[in-house]
Amino acid sequence: GQASDLIQFTQPTTQSAWQVFTNYIVVGFEHILPKGLDHILFVIGLFLLSPAWRPLALQITLFTLAHSVTLALGVTDVLRVPASVVEPLIAASIVFVCVENFLTDRMNKWRIATVFVFGLLHGLGFASVLEAVGLDSNNFVTALFGFNIGVELGQLLIVAICLVTVGIWIGKKSWYRTRFSLPASLVIGLIGAYW
Repeated sequence: GQASDLIQFTQPTTQSAWQVFTNYIVVGFEHILPKGLDHILFVIGLFLLSPAWRPLALQITLFTLAHSVTLALGVTDVLRVPASVVEPLIAASIVFVCVENFLTDRMNKWRIATVFVFGLLHGLGFASVLEAVGLDSNNFVTALFGFNIGVELGQLLIVAICLVTVGIWIGKKSWYRTRFSLPASLVIGLIGAYW
């Protein structure tokens, strides 16, 4: 029943660099959890091959470095790829990772290169999200950095959940690959193929 403060429509509101940074961390995190099912499935696909912290940390770090590059190129209009091309390729990357889980039982150099290349691809997907949300032009670098940190935090939370719920309990069991990893890879790969 009280009157609100006066809202100025003629003068843009300004945010501090810290406010922009924290706002874009939230935007990046929310793009992964709960909105980024494709990215969640990709990260789980990585986990299924190597359910241990060190190989996962390496893969997630490379993935983040790669998508940071194409995200920056995409939002600055240096590199433009339509969503109609990027989104099916992201789905194909999920299928590829899951097929690779069937072809090998350990992480190798090929997997590292694959994760990096697919990180470049996923960065283009992130760029379309930021384009839809808008990027603070006054604090461009801060907003971009905050978004990347939010995405990374979301990915790390997925990894932590996978490790706590599956990795430490059955990740080292002799039957992990045949009874859990391969069936889960099949389900995730079929979802990616459907997309």
